[in-house]
Parts: sequence; structure tokens; C-alpha cells
Amino acid sequence: MLKLVSFLFVIAFVYADEQKHWALIVAGSEGWDNYRHQADACHAYQIMKKHGIPDERIIVMMYDDIAHNIENPTPGIVINRPNGPDVYHGVPKDYTHSEVTPKNFLAALTGDEEGLASRGLFGKKVIKSGPNDNVFVNFVDHGAPGILAFPEQFLHARDLMSAINKMHSEQKYAKMVFYIEACESGSMFQDLLPKDINVFATTAANAHESSYACYFDKKRRTYLGDVYSVMWMEDSDKEDLQTETLQKQFLIVKEETNTSHCQEYGDMSISNLDVAEFQGKMKSRTTSKYDRIRIPNPNFGAVKSEDVPLAIQYQSVKVAETEEEKDKYLTKIAALEQKRTQTIETFRRIISVSLNHDSWKVSEVMSSRMTLRNFDCYEPIVEALRQECPGLNIPQNDYALRHLYTFVNLCEIHPRLDNDEILDAISKVAEVPDSGC
Repeated sequence: MLKLVSFLFVIAFVYADEQKHWALIVAGSEGWDNYRHQADACHAYQIMKKHGIPDERIIVMMYDDIAHNIENPTPGIVINRPNGPDVYHGVPKDYTHSEVTPKNFLAALTGDEEGLASRGLFGKKVIKSGPNDNVFVNFVDHGAPGILAFPEQFLHARDLMSAINKMHSEQKYAKMVFYIEACESGSMFQDLLPKDINVFATTAANAHESSYACYFDKKRRTYLGDVYSVMWMEDSDKEDLQTETLQKQFLIVKEETNTSHCQEYGDMSISNLDVAEFQGKMKSRTTSKYDRIRIPNPNFGAVKSEDVPLAIQYQSVKVAETEEEKDKYLTKIAALEQKRTQTIETFRRIISVSLNHDSWKVSEVMSSRMTLRNFDCYEPIVEALRQECPGLNIPQNDYALRHLYTFVNLCEIHPRLDNDEILDAISKVAEVPDSGC
């Protein structure tokens, strides 16, 4: 009897110590123009599932308004490349619609069930990782200096870093890896991610540039994927993940992505581990026809993320079958162009008021490109813009996001400027009729 008890104790100890793999996959946008983000996320899920990570340890957060969208000519089907397979089937709907928020993302990441419950979200799936577990996080959406966008809110870089550091201090992972697809995504980690907390991150772009959408689909009249995401996922689909390292995958993606400059941050020693340690250790038993097909080069015809809404309309003009249909798209183009002009003018007005209408200083701020360091100045500004300028819809207005660097410049060039004066300037401009806010 004593031997049996000892044996069971050993077995329990071994299983308690067993390494688990967790994945958190997020598409932070909504709307048909952003089809590609949810397509990327669904494809990422299929990779994790295919390589053996069970659904109870894969969390998917996406708005879920694409598969059954009225504009979808193939209801219930989402593809991630031309003539590609359906990647939507079987995807868990863990967090959808209004649940897609920065707070819920951080709660899911850190295992904060109490925080979710306080917002009325009981029993939601969270990462319950321990000190021996590996965690993989894939985020796809719009970005700007120091922020990743959600449908209505922002995830700030310092909040993400706080969550990561908290997980490290509480020993909630052995190793953690981030793959981030967003404009200026490098700014989420540059000079922020420590090299000694067992976290490795790669991003689609550096801290100052756009990421790129790819594969315009004439039938769906939207873009199916993003270059960086397509590159790493197509690589994971065809490679033996137990023999390919994260570094090898990164170098392949970096070399094959010629639209933006992919970056890596954090603990470089982790990059020497096999991809399987984070995307699933099960080796695929069969190679599908999809895996064998050479994919079209996603760099061809790729467009900057902020130009996607316009590019969709221009492409739609080309394939319009009637003059009436063509005029409809041309009208949309004019409206989008006007919105872009209005966005820049709104930002310029705010900066001008902040600087007492000093034209030379305003010009300097609008034309410079500084690195974000003054977070205490910048973060309240972007939150004020989000709240007081709902007309710009900044979290989902990638063109506006791509010009938030002007407020980085304002904070960096004029660090002694009273932050309250800038916030007051936003309020004053917002009160002006037809200000854009």
C-alpha cells in the first residue's frame, strides 16, 4: 500500500510539473475594411490547434463581425489569402464585440478572473499558466506610438509592460513570446521590454513606420491579410516547428517582408528555442494541399495600413460594372479624402492653440519625428483626443493614428509645456463647430 501511495505521489508530482502551452490571439478591430485582422487571427488559431494546443488553452479575442457580415459573399467563411481555405471554422468565440477591450485583454493575459467578474464577465477563459509554462501572444490591429488600438480604446505600452512584469514576478510563465502586427508596433517594446524576464517579441514594423495590408480580393472587395502575419503563418504552416527556431522564422519573415522593417526585442536567447515550444509541439501527420501550394507574394500590391480604406475604394472603382456603381465609390473616395484633411487640420489647430499660435513652433512639431519617451505627457493627450473627438473615431481611424506622432513631437520638443494647457487646447478645439472632433 505504501508503494502504491508513493507511486501515485510521483505521478501527481510529474503531472503537476508538466509544461503547458498557452496562446492568446487578438484581433483588435471591427468592420469590413479591417477584414484582414480577423482573418489573420483565425489563421493563427488554426496553426495553434493543428500543432496540438487544446482549445482550453487557446484564447481568441475578436469582434466577430466578418464571417457573417452582410458584405461577405461567402457567409460563414473567412480566408486569409487568395483562394485559400476557410480559417473561421472551429474558432472559439471567447471574447467578442464589446468584450474586445484592453482591460479584458490584460485580464485574459494575466489570469485576472476577478477583474473580469467585476465587469460582469463570469467564467471567461483566461491564461492560467504557471512557472513551467510557455505563453504565445499574437496581436493584430492598428497601432501608433506607444499604443495598440481596440475598437473603442487604446492599450498603452506601459500598461502592457506592467502586466508582463507582474506575470514575471508572480512566476506565471517560463518563457513568453509576442508576435505583434500593427503600425509602429516596435514602439510597444523599444527601450521598454527588459532583456532578463524571459520574454521575446517580434513586430511587423519599427517604432516609426506602417505595417502593410496585402491580397486585395475583388470578390470580397477588401484585403485578406497583412504581410508580416501572412509571412510567419505561412512559414508555420509548412515548416517542421520542432526543428525551426524562432530566430530562423524571424529571419525568414524579415527577409521576405520588404514593405516594413520587422523587429525583435527582449531576451534573444529565447529566439534559439524551437517554434514548437510556443505554437504547439504536435507534428502534423499530413501535409495538406494548402500547405504545399506556393502562396502569392504578399508584398506585391501591398498597401500601408492607413491607406486601406482609400485603396479599397480605388480598387472597387476599377472593378465597378456600371457608372452608377463607379460614382458611388468615387463619392466615398472624396469623403475619405476630406476626412483625412480634416484630421490633420484638427491636430494642427490643437497644437497651434497649445503653442500660442507660434507658427514656427507649430511647423516644427508637425514636421519632426521624435522617439516617444515622455509618456506622462503623451498618454493623457491621446486619451483626451479619443474621448473629446469622437467624430475622428481615432481607435479605428488608422490615418489619425498614424499622425499621433505630432503629439509625441509636442511632448518631446516642448517638455516644459504644461500638460493641462495641451488638454485645455483639445477641449477648446473640440467645442468649435465643424472642428472635426
